Amino acid sequence: MRVKGGIVTRRRHKRIIKSVKGQYGSRGRLFRRSNEAMMKSLWYAYRDRRNRRRDLRSLWIVRINAAARQNGFSYSRLMHALKQANIELDRKALAYLAMHDSEAFTAIADKARTAK
Repeated sequence: MRVKGGIVTRRRHKRIIKSVKGQYGSRGRLFRRSNEAMMKSLWYAYRDRRNRRRDLRSLWIVRINAAARQNGFSYSRLMHALKQANIELDRKALAYLAMHDSEAFTAIADKARTAK
């Protein structure tokens, strides 16, 4: 006597099709296309979690550079001056200050300028 896995297979198929609900055409309706779409979307999610860090770092650098130029620095000269002054703020914090608290950023830039 053989075991048929009909209900288990149907459950698995339904779960996968539900996970790609909203995809265009057969990708949201047919199991095989849905499975391909789901696996591809999981791979994109994995890859782009890493790419997000890269994108955010470059965004922080752009924001720091813009604020640094308003204070008479280029980005690289500001970062070098901060290291010379032993000011250990990461780029995320500096970018936040550049966007939301320009007085504090100016104070940090002045402190870096005097420490040269």
